[in-house]
Amino acid sequence: MKAQEANASSESHDPLWRKFVKPGLWVLLGIAIAFPIFSLTYYTMVRTSTPQFCASCHEIQPAYDTWKTSTHVNNAQGFVADCMDCHLPAPQDTIDFFYAKTFHGIKDVIKHFTIEEYDREKNRQAAYASFKNAQCQKCHRNLLSIPNNRGAWLAHKATLYPMPGMEKKCVDCHRNLVHNPAQVYQYRQYRPPYKGTGLSS
Repeated sequence: MKAQEANASSESHDPLWRKFVKPGLWVLLGIAIAFPIFSLTYYTMVRTSTPQFCASCHEIQPAYDTWKTSTHVNNAQGFVADCMDCHLPAPQDTIDFFYAKTFHGIKDVIKHFTIEEYDREKNRQAAYASFKNAQCQKCHRNLLSIPNNRGAWLAHKATLYPMPGMEKKCVDCHRNLVHNPAQVYQYRQYRPPYKGTGLSS
């Protein structure tokens, strides 16, 4: 009789263990393992996304130096656009963003150790060819609110809402803004716009 009561008692407790306690322990174990891995991955992504980290490769140092003196760092708005803002896809394209960051990171490391001479002009042109308008529009928003410059308003409208076959890229007009050797720091509010191509931004 006592053996039967013990069996009945263990059977009544067993479903509770299987349904709640055991799965709960697995969930806690998963969190305990996943959280440090996620934190380490996130920390690595953040640390390797800074301009200072990019400049740790000697071939990128000139780009870093010219970036520091540009209006992408020094402007009346107090905003700083760093390497990731311009050279990686918009963050809403999450898969493309992480893919591009990983691909470019591996490629840059390989080139750092295998290429004898870094062709700056060739890489500059390749960067211009790869830029998409969405990368610029991460920071440059509300482009149609330019009441004091009708020409800029019309140009932005034609770029944002192009007619078929007349698509343009932001860098078609806004070129040579950042990585240019300069003896002094450039501030947008004190610099007149360029004439012709290469408008100030």
